[in-house]
Amino acid sequence: MENNQVKHPAALSTESLGPTCVIIPHPDDEALGCGGLLALLRLAGQSVSAVLVSDGSASHPNSKVFSPEARRAVREGELRHALSVLGIDDEPLLLRLPDGAVPAAPGQPGFVEAAARLHEALRQQEPQTLLLPWRRDPHPDHRASYALAQAACAGLPHPPRQLEYLVWAWERAAPADLPQPADKVQELRLDIAAVLPQKLRALAAHRSQIAPGVFTDDAEGFLLPAGMLVRFERPYEIYYAPADRE
Repeated sequence: MENNQVKHPAALSTESLGPTCVIIPHPDDEALGCGGLLALLRLAGQSVSAVLVSDGSASHPNSKVFSPEARRAVREGELRHALSVLGIDDEPLLLRLPDGAVPAAPGQPGFVEAAARLHEALRQQEPQTLLLPWRRDPHPDHRASYALAQAACAGLPHPPRQLEYLVWAWERAAPADLPQPADKVQELRLDIAAVLPQKLRALAAHRSQIAPGVFTDDAEGFLLPAGMLVRFERPYEIYYAPADRE
């Protein structure tokens, strides 16, 4: 992905982020998009909570050995393992919306209820920072997760600062998917060299998405492309934030 809107990304510091909540469309997005930041926050003693939006069951839809409920249990177990590797031991909030069909607008089934659950969690936790997928990350569940987060933040007495992370944009972004002047966002670069091994261990916890052998009877099931994974082995992460906040 080439972003021609921002030539010189500013450095992101974790010192001012405070207690943080991360919105995760699918198990593995937390490690891919912001695993380094999560690890650094926990090393600094900041509290981190997690919200898993989809049920993760659609990665291997043709499996007969593993029912959708069993696939969901595997993926949620992998998420807990990955979060633990990153230093996050609290139980994530599980919205369990349909993988591949997360509702993206109030008129779609489940949107209002999920936004209300997330709103209540944010109201109680009062995080200073919300990590969420880039608003036009080219996967419909990522865009829907962003929309849910915006609906959930509406009306909060203390809305959190938002940092948007990239996952599929590195591979699939069209020019229109990238930040535009009207978005009024700034690109920020975070040095994660000190915790890169930790991030990669968290990613490896998602075994069912990395290599065959977990869901054994769906040879056509989804696996993260090797070429894509290389992009997340770099010693930095990229975020977008409102331009007037830095």
